[in-house]
Parts: sequence; structure tokens; C-alpha cells
Amino acid sequence: MKKTAPRRLSQIVMRVAPILTAAVLVGCASTGTSFPPAPATAPASDYTYIIGAGDSVNIIVWRNPELSTSVPVRPDGKIATSLVDELPAQGKTPTQLARDIEQALSKYVRDPIVTVLVTGFVGPYSQQIRVVGEAAQPQALPFKSKMTLLDVMIQVGGLTDFAAGNSATILRTSEGATKQYSVRLTDLIKRGDVSANVEMLPGDILIIPQSFF
Repeated sequence: MKKTAPRRLSQIVMRVAPILTAAVLVGCASTGTSFPPAPATAPASDYTYIIGAGDSVNIIVWRNPELSTSVPVRPDGKIATSLVDELPAQGKTPTQLARDIEQALSKYVRDPIVTVLVTGFVGPYSQQIRVVGEAAQPQALPFKSKMTLLDVMIQVGGLTDFAAGNSATILRTSEGATKQYSVRLTDLIKRGDVSANVEMLPGDILIIPQSFF
């Protein structure tokens, strides 16, 4: 395992700690009742990818190959290309970033036409899927359209031997208010019950508790 893995995991925990605290309070206020099951399908939406720090973007300037390049989005969310310095990219769609680059290049190039393609996907923290608790490899994952719970569990390597999979929950903040739903990970992964599979949404936090039995 890379030496940076513990640091990355600690950063993920620090970012989700306030939300997890809220989840515990919601659970305590529920007077012992279980959380409702997660909806099998996510609400229909015109999801558009948002660029985040750590992404790689391919910038194509029509008829100006010397200005076309691939650059990473720096940790501060900005990019730097030929003739363009310190341009914010994080939080924008590829189309929005392309228009901003065109505006910056218009000082040097007549009527520039720019296309931006994202080639390395990380995404902003607000849209990542976070998995905490008894997963084999707890981590943050870039969200993908139509991503399911099964897709997430494959990427984190499944459950540990100490996981209470059927007591896992999804903490969801993308529906206008923080909601918590129950999911059946043991049924899904160890028993092959596909009815336990559900669609994920950007920003979901999957919480897998430890079994005490």
C-alpha cells in the first residue's frame, strides 16, 4: 500500500465527520425505527459532469495545434496552458471551461474555437461517492451516471469479515435535505440478491457498520 493511503483516508474521514455526526443524531431521533429502504432507481436528472481538482483535461484549439494540450487540474482547482495562466476550472462543466478559455485566448487569437475533453476523472468532493466503515478498501469514488450500489462495492473490494452489511445505510444530501436510507449489502454481495441493488446519486455516503455478533 502506498504511504499516501492513510493520509487520503484520514482526509476523507475528516470531510465526512460532520455529516456522519448528523446521521447519528437523526438515528437517535428516530425512536428506534429503521431507516426506509433506498429507492431502487434514482430520480431522472440531466446529470452533467463537473470538473474537479485532480482531473486531466484535453484542450483542443481548432486550427491552432500549437495551443492544444493536455493539462491536470491543480489542487487549487486551476489550470495553466499556453497563453492562459491561472484559469479556474474546478466546479465548471467542460463546455463552460471551453468558453472561458476562448475568452482568454481571444486576446491573442482571432475567433478561437475550443473543445475541452476530460480524460482523467476525479470530480469535485461534493459529487464523489464516499464509502466509510467496514469496506475492504474505504475510499472516495468519482460518481458516474447510472452508478449502482453494486458498482461501488466492486470498486471498494467488498465487505470485511466484520461488516454488518444488511445494517448499512446511504446518507444522501442531494435531495434538498439530508436523508438516510437502509441498504442490504450482505444480501446483494454474498447472496446474489439483485433486488438489493440501488442506484447511487452524486455526493452519497455509504456507511457500513461493524457487526457485534
